[in-house]
Amino acid sequence: MAETPGRTILETVKQYGTRLSRFIRGQVKSDEDAEDILQDVWYQLARVVDLDGIESISGWLFQVARNRITDTYRKKKDDSLSDLMGDEDEDDYRFRDILLADAETPEDQFFKDIFWEELMKALNELPENQRVVFIQNELEDRTLQEIADAAGENLKTIISRKRYAVQHLRKRLQRLYNELDNL
Repeated sequence: MAETPGRTILETVKQYGTRLSRFIRGQVKSDEDAEDILQDVWYQLARVVDLDGIESISGWLFQVARNRITDTYRKKKDDSLSDLMGDEDEDDYRFRDILLADAETPEDQFFKDIFWEELMKALNELPENQRVVFIQNELEDRTLQEIADAAGENLKTIISRKRYAVQHLRKRLQRLYNELDNL
């Protein structure tokens, strides 16, 4: 649908209000949170000086809504992400606990979706041999010895690849951990 020039806030609310409200309600626990987020989105829209300057009003509205949902989720997150991820010095860095756990709430699912997306980007930055070892060990639950045997590699080589992968992922995902840990 093409955006029309001379758009007003009232027209935008009428056109997108119901869809945006349904989207937000599907992402948060309570109607109160959904209403607060929706009001924040409309408030942000009201602060925009030139609505015609927004190339895709629907894209803008949904991005603002996603950002507010993330903010709300961060504020309400009971468990500290650092508790889930373990100490930095811990050798057994278990991503699986987060990635494969059942999402009990829409917020949990939203977090998992963000985490999976960022993890996949970070994994794609790794050399293939490190990426394969990490995926097989962490996500496929294969032991490092099994991986070494299957690849015909020395166990110490596989351990080293896993360690380098974990170090890269920790560094690469630290910003996300910090945001979700309210640091």
